[in-house]
Amino acid sequence: MKEVLIHNHAPPDYVCPFCLVVSGIEDEDNRNVFTNQSDIVYRDDFITTFIASHQWPRNFGHVLIIPNKHYENLYDIPTALLSKINEFSKAVATAMKTAYGCDGISTRQHNGPGSQEVWHYHLHVFPRYKNDKLYLNDAAKTFLPETERQKYAHLLKVLLKNFTSEI
Repeated sequence: MKEVLIHNHAPPDYVCPFCLVVSGIEDEDNRNVFTNQSDIVYRDDFITTFIASHQWPRNFGHVLIIPNKHYENLYDIPTALLSKINEFSKAVATAMKTAYGCDGISTRQHNGPGSQEVWHYHLHVFPRYKNDKLYLNDAAKTFLPETERQKYAHLLKVLLKNFTSEI
């Protein structure tokens, strides 16, 4: 029986789309897996980073950084792994500034009902542009076709291929 933690909200029969991504499973049975392996920009033994399938119109190319092992939220994830994700977000931010020419970067992370859409810890990293109104456009997010996501993935892969962690 799976351990149920007090701050977890996924239903017992939850099929985690991010765990499917990590295991290499694509949208075979229409199980809400919109991410393809070609969206992945970085993977090591601990984390996977990919171009998000849904984007905000003035912030295309945003990524998600996830642990390879399933942790539902901030309350569950081990501190060392959380540190690795945050460390890597710096590398992603630097790569985005170079690849996209964006003005800045924002990170965003949600926990619990009302704010978390996928019950697997994930950190969003957004390219930011002057007057992009990112936080005013949540309802405007749209699905970005795979061919468009591949363009962003390629740009970041090139810059992140030599990343090494001190952890």
